[in-house]
Amino acid sequence: MIENDQNNTIVLKIRNLNKAFGDNKVLSDFNLELYKNQNIVVLGKSGSGKSVLIKCIIGLLKPDSGSIEIFNKNSLDLNTDELDKIRAKIGFLFQSNALYDSMTVRDNLEFPLRRHWISYSQDEIQKMVVQALTDVQLAHTIDMMPVELSGGMRKRIALARTLILKPEIILYDEPTTGLDPITGKEIINLMVEIKNKYNTSSLIISHDIKCVKYASDNVIILLEGKCYASGKYEDLILSKDEKVKQFFE
Repeated sequence: MIENDQNNTIVLKIRNLNKAFGDNKVLSDFNLELYKNQNIVVLGKSGSGKSVLIKCIIGLLKPDSGSIEIFNKNSLDLNTDELDKIRAKIGFLFQSNALYDSMTVRDNLEFPLRRHWISYSQDEIQKMVVQALTDVQLAHTIDMMPVELSGGMRKRIALARTLILKPEIILYDEPTTGLDPITGKEIINLMVEIKNKYNTSSLIISHDIKCVKYASDNVIILLEGKCYASGKYEDLILSKDEKVKQFFE
């Protein structure tokens, strides 16, 4: 378990969030608060609404009701330009990595910089790419193609691309899925290092108990669409509640 250096600054506040698809109520009055320099892991069964939650946060899905405040602004009230500026402060690590196979590592990392409304010089872009790759210990791969990389290396490159705009919040979608246990632990350690180095806040969607144990400051159990239980890992594993215990057995 990592040390929690959180202060009283809330960077993400979700209140009474509801989302249904027909008769299937996926999120039901869901609540969450993420503080600066805090890692929260959302733990839930497959199909429990974890991915729907992330999609609502970044605006890919519109909730039926409730509020999502990011940096004290309700994202549901923002226009497209305002929402894009908020998104620029949020990094998203896709479960599938979402690297462009036809681009080199360098080109993959340069892509978000060239689409940003701030113009960077070529020297600035080069320094930012090298720094992001150095942060994930893969500076030597800069001119390689994704197909030349292992699964763990591709995950690191995807994380470097997430880091390149220095996000204040990082959303991790099942960051260790598909990785062997050793590589998965390396990614978890890297997530902790990034939090400590850049004081980021992270919302981590995972069912990997090692990820929950080592990367979380706080854990939320998403069950029946609600924040069923929350607390530190070491407290939740001692719970007598059968619905909570099933996640740790």
